[in-house]
Amino acid sequence: MIRPQQAQPSQQTAVPAGSFSPPPVTSLEDTGLSPLWLQDLILKVLYFRGYMTGFKVAEEICLPLSGVTDQLLTSLKQEKLVEVKSSQGGLGGEGAYNYGITGAGILRAREALDRSQYAGPAPVPFDVYNEAMRRQKSGRITVTARTMRQLLAKMVISESIFQKLGPALNSGSSIFMYGPPGNGKTSIARAFGNLALSQSMYIPYALYLDGQVIKVYDAVSHTISPEEVTSGGTGNTGALRSTNRRDPRWVRIRRPFIVVGGELTLEGLDLVFDDTTKVYEAPFQVKANGGILLIDDFGRQQVRPRDLLNRWIVPLENRVDYLRLHTGRKVEVPFDVLIVFSTNLPPKDLVDEAFLRRLRHKIEVSDPSFEEYREIFKRTALEKKVEYNDQGLAYLLQEWYIKRNRKLRASHPRDLCDQILDIATYLSSSPAMTREMIDSACRSYFVDI
Repeated sequence: MIRPQQAQPSQQTAVPAGSFSPPPVTSLEDTGLSPLWLQDLILKVLYFRGYMTGFKVAEEICLPLSGVTDQLLTSLKQEKLVEVKSSQGGLGGEGAYNYGITGAGILRAREALDRSQYAGPAPVPFDVYNEAMRRQKSGRITVTARTMRQLLAKMVISESIFQKLGPALNSGSSIFMYGPPGNGKTSIARAFGNLALSQSMYIPYALYLDGQVIKVYDAVSHTISPEEVTSGGTGNTGALRSTNRRDPRWVRIRRPFIVVGGELTLEGLDLVFDDTTKVYEAPFQVKANGGILLIDDFGRQQVRPRDLLNRWIVPLENRVDYLRLHTGRKVEVPFDVLIVFSTNLPPKDLVDEAFLRRLRHKIEVSDPSFEEYREIFKRTALEKKVEYNDQGLAYLLQEWYIKRNRKLRASHPRDLCDQILDIATYLSSSPAMTREMIDSACRSYFVDI
């Protein structure tokens, strides 16, 4: 059984991002975007930021200066939408000039802002993103029994559960984990997440579709890969960028591990349109593409479980998802996500046989045995510096579990050791598994329901 604890980042070296690396951008045509749209983007950046050098403009929109941003700035100067305010000197050319927006430029910027207030890294065309996700699908690491034992080395797991986890992880499809609370379902999923975080992939900062911008990169949901840190720099957008030999509109990240819980709604699984900024936010499953999406506490969302499950039928079967623009248009996007449903509720109360058939792996995470509970308690006590002894554990089990017909939970050793530590600190004594401390800890921890 699992010994619940905070998952730590994997120490493995990140592997290459599959067979995909964003090709370099050397011309406006390489961006896949209209020059007029990119001009508007620059005008909005200058409108919000004020005077900027050509180098800084190129950094803000994540496009090379030479052959791309410099041409856009030249066109804007010729149309008298921007003007050169000063020069920093040196050999920087267009990049060293300080640009400011003119009155005519402000008018055009405001017209552009009425359509969308997005002013950040230039987006990537939607079809280019789809192809990149398909090419990076092959970049996942497959696990063996040896890898799994290393991955779960800090946990106490029954062999029957352990043998189901590796094949489930390798499926890259779907896992339904169920069982009583406190036995480590979330810990298992977070261990899977550690494996995902040992691998790298590329995602764009944003997508372009029918004149609309969809933000994908999320500093909260995504972790920058160390390779990106060594090859890029930090810009005002808060994202790390590299301009060396590849398209800087893409950022190299650890494969995502995203957790959603009771806050999940059906609306959160579709493109979220902000009426004020007129910019879309990618839904959870798109941000998790190439990685893992954990739906924790499944069944406790505000939406009915059956409605939520029905939303996943097509993606799980066809490995594609369909997203809807506020205009009504539907677009197809790859669904390369290992989706993990974790619940404390009985499966019969949540799903029917038809949906269970679509879930590749079903794993019950049951209560620990007495021997597993003992091993968890020994490890936890050692970690928390609580003096352990078998006599104290035998007393705990007899008085507070067997006599009271209480179920063992894998999380109890951690919580009871914390109670003992609190009591020992208050009494200015050493934390130990004495009968007095065990009784005091249990009285303040357990509640008869």
